[in-house]
Amino acid sequence: MIPVPMGVRVWLATGHTDMRKGFASLSLQVQEVLRRDPLSGHLFCFRGRRGDLLKVIWHDGQGACLFTKKLERGRFVWPSLADGVVPISQAQMSYLLSGIDWRNPQESWRPTSVG
Repeated sequence: MIPVPMGVRVWLATGHTDMRKGFASLSLQVQEVLRRDPLSGHLFCFRGRRGDLLKVIWHDGQGACLFTKKLERGRFVWPSLADGVVPISQAQMSYLLSGIDWRNPQESWRPTSVG
């Protein structure tokens, strides 16, 4: 789990994002599309087109961190494009990263083996 300090907000970028993007491109998207400061220390989450890949960018005060998670089965629950930027709590982010619907937390699937 990401060691997130108290008071840090988590933002979901609605719609889908090109998952080939790295630090610079995602930071630029945070700044220009989401109208937020990528150096604020908040977490910004982006989902790929298929919905099974998630990237989180976070500036921890020393540098930018880029976390990636790919679900082996299922998709990340994501808000609609009309919602714009959606803030969620750190607890909801934990559900999101586990592949659980963060709006109505219920475990949907648990892997039985690796590979």
